[in-house]
Amino acid sequence: MTGTSPAVVSASKLGLTFQTNDGPVQALSNVDLTIGKGEFVSFIGPSGCGKTTLLRVIADLEKPTSGTISVNGMTPEQAREKRAYGYVFQAAALFPWRTIERNVALPLEIMGLSRAEQGERIKRTLDLVNLSGFEKKYPWQLSGGMQQRASIARALAFDADLLLMDEPFGALDEIVRDHLNEQLLQLWARTDKTICFVTHSIPEAVYLSTRIVVMSPRPGRVSDIIESTLPKERPLDIRETPEFLAIAARVRDGLRAGHSYDD
Repeated sequence: MTGTSPAVVSASKLGLTFQTNDGPVQALSNVDLTIGKGEFVSFIGPSGCGKTTLLRVIADLEKPTSGTISVNGMTPEQAREKRAYGYVFQAAALFPWRTIERNVALPLEIMGLSRAEQGERIKRTLDLVNLSGFEKKYPWQLSGGMQQRASIARALAFDADLLLMDEPFGALDEIVRDHLNEQLLQLWARTDKTICFVTHSIPEAVYLSTRIVVMSPRPGRVSDIIESTLPKERPLDIRETPEFLAIAARVRDGLRAGHSYDD
């Protein structure tokens, strides 16, 4: 966390152990992390290191078994009830029988907003993700990248300050992924949201983030937190600069340290 910005997420000695038929599985251990308002923080680590589990704990989709965590000064459960965050899953998870605008409207309908308020928010969020003009289309009529943008619009629709993103671009080809990375940075700059982003991609983590949280193999622990020195304005070709490559090398070194390739 930089400066004196208030903590949006604060975890101390956080742990989570799942009980399975084969015995307990420790997914997270002793995680200490503070994320300030307006940060873009990526979580990166090997498969099974607890990146998504940590995101799900923040979202109150999993309950920690030790330590403490707060979201906007509340428990994750209170934050969920107050709709303090939007969540974007790996798959777009759009309802195929609903148009794009009705998919985006779903959380607004649950909130009980008027049709007029729904319409204003749908227009605003589809503008933000460059999907104006596609309101009446169905998900199957859009490309995978456009479907993920619609999913992001749905997560933004109720205007939460915190956006949780679980590998949203992982299934997309590299060209589409690059384009959406650029658009996500532009969206972040326009909205000043706090973003927590799970990825397996070192270039993606370095390109997007103000800080990169490197996690160790199970049980997931924070093994390094890397502050980005890149400017906020980041064209794609910044990835060829020595500064970018130096940060990527540090992330790569952090991932190698203690990684078991037998996992």
